[in-house]
Amino acid sequence: MRFKTIVAILQNEQDAERVLDCAIPLASRFESHLIGIHAEALPVPYTSATGFPDTEFLQVSADMNRERADKLQAVFLKRIEDSGLSFEWRSLESFSGDSALTGISSVRAADLIIAAQRETGGDPSADVDTLVYDAGRPVLVVPSGGPLVTTFKRVLLAWNGSKEAARAAFDALPFIIEAEKTDILVIDPPDTLDERPEAAGAEIASALSRHGATVSVSVQKSGGTSVDDMIQNRITETGADLLVLGAYSHSWLRQLLFGGVTRTVLRSSQVAAFLSR
Repeated sequence: MRFKTIVAILQNEQDAERVLDCAIPLASRFESHLIGIHAEALPVPYTSATGFPDTEFLQVSADMNRERADKLQAVFLKRIEDSGLSFEWRSLESFSGDSALTGISSVRAADLIIAAQRETGGDPSADVDTLVYDAGRPVLVVPSGGPLVTTFKRVLLAWNGSKEAARAAFDALPFIIEAEKTDILVIDPPDTLDERPEAAGAEIASALSRHGATVSVSVQKSGGTSVDDMIQNRITETGADLLVLGAYSHSWLRQLLFGGVTRTVLRSSQVAAFLSR
């Protein structure tokens, strides 16, 4: 199983290099077709003091957008043309100008999407939250800082038995099979008649093992510690360089109002995060 079509979301110059530092080595390893996507906002028509459309403003806005798009395209082509990879570039336009939102229809035919972690402040970043929620394809979120790893040796799979966690685990199989070790983390498993807490994670561990993955299971009680903190602590303890997570197990509205593990990962995880929903 390999990722044969990879989409790289390039929102601005700030995140483009880091996304490509991840996307190009992965595309080379999996012999993938790599698609670079960037979107610009459609110029918004303004009226002059006389009530007529300000055509000069529209032209200036269009020129600035075109210049930004051309610059991102040049970055993409410079990095990939000598790689020998199959590739294409897609410049898009929309009212939002968000590369993630505008590229939704393009990414649904991909095996893997790669995007930068959502930044606070600085240049506007792509709406990775909505991308993860709506794409229907796995998203690899590149951390904004720290060392960037593309050969993942230690994987941490956050497992809660949900359909989102199951999809993430099997979508991430190419990475899990290649990894030296995958640690399955189960937090506060329910005590049911069918399964005792200490047995939680055993079935998914067996399933992954049959694919040739080397796995272990860690069952932990939160004891008042947040799930976010427990995941980050386990990443540190195991030396994991990839977190695999089922995204948005709860309703979108609840996540929007109260946050959650997914939103924390999208903004502050120190390692690459593989999310499926």
